[in-house]
Amino acid sequence: MFKSMFERIKKGLEKTKNQISESLYAISFGKKIDESLFEEIEFALLKADVGIDATEEIVEFLRKESKKRKITEGEQLKELLKEKLIDILTPCSGQLNLLGEKPDVILFLGINGSGKTTTVGKLAALLKNEGKSVVLAAADTFRAAAIDQLEVWANRVGARIVKHQPGADPAAVVFDAVNSAKSRGDDIVLVDTAGRLHTKEHLMKELQKIKRTIQKFSPNQPCETLLVLDGTIGQNSIKQAQVFKESTDVSGIVITKLDGTAKGGALIPICQKLQIPIKFIGVGEDIEDLQPFDPKSFVEAIIG
Repeated sequence: MFKSMFERIKKGLEKTKNQISESLYAISFGKKIDESLFEEIEFALLKADVGIDATEEIVEFLRKESKKRKITEGEQLKELLKEKLIDILTPCSGQLNLLGEKPDVILFLGINGSGKTTTVGKLAALLKNEGKSVVLAAADTFRAAAIDQLEVWANRVGARIVKHQPGADPAAVVFDAVNSAKSRGDDIVLVDTAGRLHTKEHLMKELQKIKRTIQKFSPNQPCETLLVLDGTIGQNSIKQAQVFKESTDVSGIVITKLDGTAKGGALIPICQKLQIPIKFIGVGEDIEDLQPFDPKSFVEAIIG
């Protein structure tokens, strides 16, 4: 049965909602405002992995604004909390920066296990539904399984795939994919790269080579370099993202697997500390569960 975007986000963030919203509503929001109420709110936010710095900022805002606005009932704090969370997250909302160059190239980065290849496949489906012609470049040549997985996605969504044998030069795969897309007038190339860590110097150099290969076709490409982060590790992804940010030009973030964790609150410190647009969130296993990040929908889903 078809679900709306908000219904998917709400269902996918249910574990985080249970950590924040239900406990706050049941324990706190029926009370008069006092210091114990703020302590309960603080505890609930920390449990959802909002982090110490962000939690302190939020609770201090609630203290000051409730006094300034003469709010006396705990229930009224719910809207005030939502207002603050939306205010924090709004600067991190952003759409795909497609230039219409035929092809636009989107490069995907991330460590193994982050959900990168699945994200490539789901984004391909989303773009196909918008009427775009999509080519998948299987540039993770280190793992034969990654090539096979991407081919399954290509067949599933009706996208072309360009692949070489395992162990081939990833930059050569990207060259062939972009060249093929350009000659056929395809709209978008999605490049799946090998999982890498900053400690793997040869992989970081390989990434730069891939970018140089793309820029042989257009200096404006890739139009997006998306870092895929595993939502189940919460705030631990911040350090990971900072390292990638230092090593390459990350233009956006995709946070996956939010349906499998109660740490969805980590989006708040991720937004504050990284100041990189969050383009999509993954809220389930279905093909439609890669959703554009919308701060208001996210906050409504976790607070209610």
